[in-house]
Amino acid sequence: VMAHLTQNPADKERFICVYPIYINSKKTLAEGRRIPTEKAVENPSCAEIRDVLTAAGMNVYVENKMHPREWNRDVQFRGRVRVQMKQADGSLCQEKFTSRKDVMFYVAEMIPKLKTRTQKGGGSDTSSQQGEGGKKSKKKKK
Repeated sequence: VMAHLTQNPADKERFICVYPIYINSKKTLAEGRRIPTEKAVENPSCAEIRDVLTAAGMNVYVENKMHPREWNRDVQFRGRVRVQMKQADGSLCQEKFTSRKDVMFYVAEMIPKLKTRTQKGGGSDTSSQQGEGGKKSKKKKK
């Protein structure tokens, strides 16, 4: 089966791709950003994009893919989010999302409102973040 030839928008191969780089305010257009800086988010993660779109009722899944222009191999910058835009009959899954731009703008607007962002208290203190992350991952390992 040639999956990429499918015309069914509900097939996973037809989902649009959203890389965190598209909405990252730290990136230039040349580096892959696709929306204006003032609307973009500082170093968004795949998990944040996924959480926002899942909360919006969208069908999404994350792939462990890297944007070709992402030089940083850190796990934080990994991944891309696939989003279903249309139902099998061609109708939009959500009226407010007519294009990938709509999705990007929405995600970039919502990520700063996520609890994980608001609780950190303004300044992004990377050292404490990494500390927490380290502890969490240790717990997961059995």
